[in-house]
Amino acid sequence: MSKNLSTSISFFVGLDVGTSYVKSVLIDNNKEILSSFVKRTGTSIENSSKTAFEEVLSGASLSRSSIKHITATGYGKSKVSFADSNKTEISCHAKGAYHYFPKKITVIDIGGQDTKVIKLDEKGKIVRFKMNRKCAAGTGAFIEEIAYRLDLPLKELNNLAAKSTLNAPLASFCTVFAKTEILTRIKDGEKVEDMIKSAFDSVIRRIIEMAVLEGSIVLTGGLIAHNRIIGVILKKEINADILIPPHPQLIGAIGAAHFALESYVLEINQ
Repeated sequence: MSKNLSTSISFFVGLDVGTSYVKSVLIDNNKEILSSFVKRTGTSIENSSKTAFEEVLSGASLSRSSIKHITATGYGKSKVSFADSNKTEISCHAKGAYHYFPKKITVIDIGGQDTKVIKLDEKGKIVRFKMNRKCAAGTGAFIEEIAYRLDLPLKELNNLAAKSTLNAPLASFCTVFAKTEILTRIKDGEKVEDMIKSAFDSVIRRIIEMAVLEGSIVLTGGLIAHNRIIGVILKKEINADILIPPHPQLIGAIGAAHFALESYVLEINQ
């Protein structure tokens, strides 16, 4: 997304440097998203971050000198040498989600290598949070492994899983054992859509075991951006209000951009 802008407006950038993807968002002083960019993190966090930053500037036809403040977050935030500040993943995802849903919410961010459950009060303050980093279970990496084993493009998984009426999560959370189970199911002639649905069911089961989920649930992350069926499955399991913000994969970067704006306002008012 992009938009040509007047030089009289102030601009801010948020970078969410994850283990799988780098997300960049450029906003103005009205918190309007003017440009965004997503790319694989790859083997060099620094190079990927620079590319994401340059591309988000290009998307809005701006130069580096136009940006008042840059805030980095995510796994690789400390490697973004050109950032003016950095913030934790938890705080940025909370701020980004609360921007769209300013009320008491529970944010579930399903990342490439971890899953975060963040509870916020009515004012957007973080009450408590929990992260799953023990293994790939309940993350995007788990689904990617299943897609690889079934030789299917990731973009096809949602529509295929939606055709299934099966409710049988994979027996194992471990990706190694799960792949073995998939091989057995393939040998037994199980439908592809049922195997994919089972993988999504397993992700949801892992998340439900992480924390008590109730009230309004906000789903974010790349996995939900491309697989809305996750929200459908979760709603059936916990019968809660499931909310999905615009650009769910960008929520961490949006939160970081908002922190960048706040940091700049604080600087000029000192």
